[in-house]
Amino acid sequence: MKIAVLAGDGIGPEIIAQAVRVLNALKTDGLNVELEHGLIGGCAVDATGDPYPEATHRLASHADAVLLGAVGGPQYDDLPRHQRPERGLLAIRKALNLFANLRPAILYPELANASSLKYDVVAGLDIMIVRELTGDIYFGEPRGIEMRDHQRVGFNTMIYSETEIRRIAHVAFKAAAKRQRKLCSVDKMNVLECTQLWRDIVIEVAKEYPDVTLSHMLVDNAAMQLVRNPKQFDVMVTGNMFGDILSDEASMLTGSIGMLPSASLDENNKGLYEPIHGSAPDISGKDIANPLATILSVAMMLRYTFNQEETAQRIEQAIQKVLAAGFRTRDISESGMTSVGTREMGDAVLSFL
Repeated sequence: MKIAVLAGDGIGPEIIAQAVRVLNALKTDGLNVELEHGLIGGCAVDATGDPYPEATHRLASHADAVLLGAVGGPQYDDLPRHQRPERGLLAIRKALNLFANLRPAILYPELANASSLKYDVVAGLDIMIVRELTGDIYFGEPRGIEMRDHQRVGFNTMIYSETEIRRIAHVAFKAAAKRQRKLCSVDKMNVLECTQLWRDIVIEVAKEYPDVTLSHMLVDNAAMQLVRNPKQFDVMVTGNMFGDILSDEASMLTGSIGMLPSASLDENNKGLYEPIHGSAPDISGKDIANPLATILSVAMMLRYTFNQEETAQRIEQAIQKVLAAGFRTRDISESGMTSVGTREMGDAVLSFL
């Protein structure tokens, strides 16, 4: 199993180091993995001038899966747009055709008090958000900033093809079929024709999944309902921009963005796996970042790309035992628990693994 490891910027190298320790421990147990490291984001700009250099593209293309840390930092904010670290993320998603982003939002019982919502609202929360990742306003053309009538005007294009909507809908229905058989499709069809097409296509695809109950919700209402009654949802499917916002909102229901992994998959389940949080430059190098989302991303990798369900569960169970034993990084700390740093949390996971 060939894995391209792209640590990136900020806390990326610190959290990736702990995930690599887990992979190496599993390798000693007989897991046949081969790791090769590359550059993406700001560190790639520093080294090559390109946030997604050709060498990284070759590495990622030939790997079976990609494990990524995080990209970005304030020192890159004044670069030309094509050189900004985030362009590296968009480029690798597009280059590898990673169109389906799976973001679970699971609240571990041990962290119920870390959520900003009341215990009875979030206890037992388990949501899967399926986000289309290579279309929508982030990639649509035309785009830019230009002079019109003697003033600057910025413009972007929200666009989806029938094919793009159909394939992400199938991913979401299949995910729902393996869970509680409930799928909520999120759009803004009352004002956006692009998302009217989204709803029409999702309704058509639903006929192929008679065992899954389909509902629809406008994105503004969905944002409100995620806070009011999040447990009404099982699987949610939506476009790139809405999914970006809703999945970050859902992450905070679980107590910390540092707990949530993600998978970005192509049509053959080759994937890029990463925590959903950013590079957090303010805490970089301080050994306080939470590595659990990155380690959980390894579990998702083993499950979705390599079909190693038992090993994926071993990692998830080890993390649950770590939390039950009271180990906490700063973002999930609470009174009476054992405060640990990034590496110490990695130590704890390895000991339970």
